[in-house]
Amino acid sequence: MQTLLADILVTFHLAYVGYVVVGQLLIWLGAALRWQWIRNPWFRISHIAAIGIVVVEATFGWMCPLTIWERDLRLAAGQSPDDISFVAKIVQYLLYYDVPQSQLNKVYIVFGVLTVATFFLLPPRLNRTRSAA
Repeated sequence: MQTLLADILVTFHLAYVGYVVVGQLLIWLGAALRWQWIRNPWFRISHIAAIGIVVVEATFGWMCPLTIWERDLRLAAGQSPDDISFVAKIVQYLLYYDVPQSQLNKVYIVFGVLTVATFFLLPPRLNRTRSAA
């Protein structure tokens, strides 16, 4: 059961990263193509909150709780790092890189600054006018 939960957790972790990275790319692309949905306040506020959590972790040198929980679940299941499911291997390959954490933290912080700058340069649509029908 812990193995399945760890696989689900690492897949969620990848989706989280995808939401932050792909979301930012779509905001920039949407600005160029004049897509109105990129100004949706729910999307934009949740997006900036998601990268904000990562930036806080990076700033204070905290390990991501999703990584900790996945590791703990795998250890509870008696798994070694190489003894994981095929899906988990693919997701971990996409998610984890062999670079110093200090360099990753700098990337996270720079990405967070770009996200905040984008939030102010392309602000969400906070009030919506309704046309009279």
